[in-house]
Amino acid sequence: MRRQACAGAIVFDDAGRLLLVRRGHAPSLGLWCEPSGRCEPGEPALAAAVRECREETGLIVRPVRRAGAVSLADDGTTYDLEDFVCEVVGGELTPGDDAAEVRWVTATDLAALDLAPGVRDSLTRWGCLPR
Repeated sequence: MRRQACAGAIVFDDAGRLLLVRRGHAPSLGLWCEPSGRCEPGEPALAAAVRECREETGLIVRPVRRAGAVSLADDGTTYDLEDFVCEVVGGELTPGDDAAEVRWVTATDLAALDLAPGVRDSLTRWGCLPR
């Protein structure tokens, strides 16, 4: 099985809502997850998380701390995802790159969304659920 290093940004607004994107491309097409994607060759996960958030949401973020890591298998590839809690420092919220939609979600919203595999479990385990 092929392995792919990935990184993601867990971002909250001042009201405690979580930033999620609905994926516009595989893997997890049409499902919701944190802004995330593949690390470029030689790119550290931290830098990839910041880049992916900007590309998918239009927001510029600053990493605050490492949230955790998880490995997920899909279509013959194992995605080794490392997530970082980040804060917004600029930009304007708008879907871009491979995000079909982007929005801030509450705990109630999160419960109703079709999430990508492992998202709910990881957010729960890392103490990163929205209010």
